[in-house]
Amino acid sequence: MKKILFVLVVLCHQASAQTFTLKSDDLGGQFSETFTCSGENRSPELHWSNAPAATKSFAITMYDPDAPTGSGFWHWVIVDIPATTMAIKQNSLPAGSLTSVNDTGKPGYQGPCPPEGDAAHRYIITVYAVNTAKLGTTSTAAMTGFMLNKAAIAKASILVYAKR
Repeated sequence: MKKILFVLVVLCHQASAQTFTLKSDDLGGQFSETFTCSGENRSPELHWSNAPAATKSFAITMYDPDAPTGSGFWHWVIVDIPATTMAIKQNSLPAGSLTSVNDTGKPGYQGPCPPEGDAAHRYIITVYAVNTAKLGTTSTAAMTGFMLNKAAIAKASILVYAKR
């Protein structure tokens, strides 16, 4: 928890006087089955506030650093979300946005699916405020992440756990 608070402090300093914040009405500390591979595999509702004035678009990622791959697992990557968008509804995307390929090799949302019996995995959901209207990539998650980190002017994250 201390590590998460440190990251938020750094991001607050970068954003401005008001904190760029990501929240979800669907998510608490743990994913409910609805949003996992064992359930309906629905993407959660997300909403954010206090984005920097220079924001030209948003992007969203969901990453599991605990996946037994040696490099984690990207579950969801969305780019080119219009700057006027401050929320996405459950299981839907705003017009104009692009979904990159996740680590299953397909575009779209892949809900948490840690191996049965593993300790709870951490899922980091991040919204990026981006300095360009169109990142324009549906490449791999790793390449999209590289481009996002170059174009991000601020980001906000939530941490959610899942176990099977």
